[in-house]
Amino acid sequence: MVCEEDPLVQNVCELYEKISSLESLKPSKDVNMLFTQLVVTCMPPNPIDVTKLCKRIQEIRSKLIRLCGEAEGLLESHFSTILGSHENPLHHLNIFPYYSNYLKLSQLEFNILSKHCSNVPNKVAFVGSGPLPLTSIVLASFHLTTTSFHNYDIDPSANSKALQLVSSDPDLSERMFFHTTDIMDVTNALKDYEVVFLAALVGMDKDEKVRVVDHLAKYMAPGALLMLRSAHGARAFLYPVVDSCDLRGFEVLSIFHPTDEVINSVVIARKFPMTKHSVEQPLGLTKLPNKFFDIEMFNPLNHVNLMEKLDIEEQLS
Repeated sequence: MVCEEDPLVQNVCELYEKISSLESLKPSKDVNMLFTQLVVTCMPPNPIDVTKLCKRIQEIRSKLIRLCGEAEGLLESHFSTILGSHENPLHHLNIFPYYSNYLKLSQLEFNILSKHCSNVPNKVAFVGSGPLPLTSIVLASFHLTTTSFHNYDIDPSANSKALQLVSSDPDLSERMFFHTTDIMDVTNALKDYEVVFLAALVGMDKDEKVRVVDHLAKYMAPGALLMLRSAHGARAFLYPVVDSCDLRGFEVLSIFHPTDEVINSVVIARKFPMTKHSVEQPLGLTKLPNKFFDIEMFNPLNHVNLMEKLDIEEQLS
């Protein structure tokens, strides 16, 4: 069992104590420094298996993931407010310091979709789109230029800020929709989407993530694609992990584990057809042969790490 004697775990625990003691996670010198140290600690490839951590460290990891999510949300909200103050917010997206990274990420995701989706989707959903839905904006602007994007977030403030970004654009204002609701309350509408993106921080622990995935498996259309964010190795101290066995009702098509500064792994899966077997056991575990696991390395920047984000924020403040 991996526990306190591991140097990596010791460093992470020390940083957790300091981060959890902060009065606020809004970008500042202290926040910048601590999250820089955390990301640098967790970024290098490491064989650590977070499922084998002792209970105390598991609890710290769970709390740390939530703190990272809160800090990321505060940063995105801040930049969304700045962008929304412009007459044409989409003309100023490069104000966000990681806009070019989202361009790279969206190009990658479009290429992946092209491999597994023979037709341009008419409607896609992004679950957990947040106040700065750059993935949806970039895909809609440059890659899926006729597709409608339905963005789901439980936070009305996030959706209000996101809507402000596209409302003045004659094209995206007609193709970008924002729904303030818990995705667990969305049922039949999910059948309308050929592709569903699930943000990394929707379902902050294993049980929550599995409940969301099971819900999507129940209501998504047979053959529809699901794209998820995960984490691998020490990076699992920053984001929740999605294992292939968590994707009940889906066929895993590929899993990408980055080894550079990209924090998130990317998982792509397809909803199983509604055969007689799947109707009787729609969420049954299915062992997939190795050919379904296309393990590759890639270099997009998705949810760019907090270290870089906070460095830029400090410069702007």
